[in-house]
Amino acid sequence: MGRNASDILVDTMLSWGIDTVFGIPGDGINGVMEALRKRQDRIRFIQVRHEESGAFMACAYAKYTGRLGCCLATSGPGAIHLLNGLYDAKTDQAPVLAITGQTYSDLQGSMFQQDVDTVSLFKDVAVYDQELLNPAQMDMLANEACRHALNKRGVAHLSLPVDYQEKEPEGHSMHSRPEGPSNAWTPQRIVPGEAELTRAAEILNSAKRPAMLIGAGALGAREEVLQVAEMLGSPVVKALLGKASIPDDHPLSMGGLGLLGTYPSELAMDHCDALLMVGTSFPYMEFLPKKARGVQIDDRADRIGLRYPVEVGLVGDSKLTLQALLPHLRRNEDREFLTGLQEVATKWWELMEERARHEKPIRPQQAAWDLNDLLRDDAIISADSGTNTIWAARQIKMRGEMMFSCSGTLATMACGLPYAIAAQIAFPERQCVAFVGDGGFTMLMGEFATAVKYNLPITVVIVKNNSLGQIKWEQIVFLGNPEYGVDLHPIDFAKFAEACGGLGFSVEDPEEVKPALRKALESGRPSIVEIAVNPNEPPMPARINLDQATHFAEALAKGEPNGGQIALTIFRDKMAELL
Repeated sequence: MGRNASDILVDTMLSWGIDTVFGIPGDGINGVMEALRKRQDRIRFIQVRHEESGAFMACAYAKYTGRLGCCLATSGPGAIHLLNGLYDAKTDQAPVLAITGQTYSDLQGSMFQQDVDTVSLFKDVAVYDQELLNPAQMDMLANEACRHALNKRGVAHLSLPVDYQEKEPEGHSMHSRPEGPSNAWTPQRIVPGEAELTRAAEILNSAKRPAMLIGAGALGAREEVLQVAEMLGSPVVKALLGKASIPDDHPLSMGGLGLLGTYPSELAMDHCDALLMVGTSFPYMEFLPKKARGVQIDDRADRIGLRYPVEVGLVGDSKLTLQALLPHLRRNEDREFLTGLQEVATKWWELMEERARHEKPIRPQQAAWDLNDLLRDDAIISADSGTNTIWAARQIKMRGEMMFSCSGTLATMACGLPYAIAAQIAFPERQCVAFVGDGGFTMLMGEFATAVKYNLPITVVIVKNNSLGQIKWEQIVFLGNPEYGVDLHPIDFAKFAEACGGLGFSVEDPEEVKPALRKALESGRPSIVEIAVNPNEPPMPARINLDQATHFAEALAKGEPNGGQIALTIFRDKMAELL
């Protein structure tokens, strides 16, 4: 017997370096499952509890490894469930191959069971979106899907009718190329020309107060970023997905930017006279400089000038472009701007430690601060979306070879646990932690059973405030309305962990936070540490503007139910910072 379409697909995936597939089997995709079963010594199938998780895991696997992630689902509802995780991959530019089943080819359009037009459904999320119309297509489609996903850093989708999955090709068109893997692909490594580099250098060399803003595109260019920053005497500000690009304890690092950013970073943006952006499309333009001259490095020309009116756009790979730019730069001997911000940064970290002080009820900042002390220098931290993201962004310091990610652009809840599972599968020897809120965790909490099933020693830290905390504060501070519809029914997550076969720790005393975290991290087993925190601890921005203060006062006047406790918490914070 020859190879059928599913055999050809999986062999092609192997040739492109795919070693792990996340998903759930079903009658609409079982032909591919059989091909995976026959090759299980070379490619892993990770059974998840929800297809959305499978897509998140494929996205995270791609982010953390730099390789092609892959997820699989059956026809109809299975395919639909993938979409949120795939949009996460699309918006954060992670290469993912999504394989979905489809009903019988001769029954499509007849309202047959699970008959969903998945090609139309995936049109917006995918850079490559095709249905198998003939088993002879499989070789070409599989190669093109992998190539497009990697080349365009996005989602490639293949829809496979169930009756074609186990059919062998019956011949090729006279125009077809010979069958076989066509994985001769290498990433583009573009470097701008000398004229553009010279113009960029003129702007940066003439600056007295230069600043750099770096994002996910700078993750592989740490040495070059620091060399350029040192030459320019430039503070380095990081977008959230670029958090691990340089260590937080490096003297040139000012930390993050935006509502979850730092005060020295905001000052750097306010007072710089030149801005060098590297691998970032930081979306919150109100935090960017108002009058500085701009230079931007990005390997996608359509991103140049998207957020900031730069004078010079350097289209190219961040690492190679910074290497090419460096010889054109002159050392800036005036370090007054940098040293002033470094003094502010030192005080900022002292403030972050102060805000993590031990109190009852436990402050959420303490959960992140104590975790930070226990993390190894190569730990992988996966955050969710919510107030937990703020605590992780501010209180967890990147150092060594640490990695960090979250749903940066889509900002979807529920990604933290699947991300950590994918990280642990990709790097079994490294410490992998999910830092999440109780709202996001409960959305896909069944995946903790996945961690137990595959004996993945992840640690899930749940900042438990029994509230959709970020939404609560958005209602109060952004709109001036009392909180509404954000309370969560409490769940005993420690008992849940034990019911799944893992370890569970429940913490209500600030003195027990670090010991519980240490036990979980050292256990070598899937663990959950739920930390009951003060639900009225506000995620204060680095600076409070007049509108935010006014809206907060309006919310109190309208009858914010926890207004007294919130006001008291803010008052105590300010008093502690002054004393």
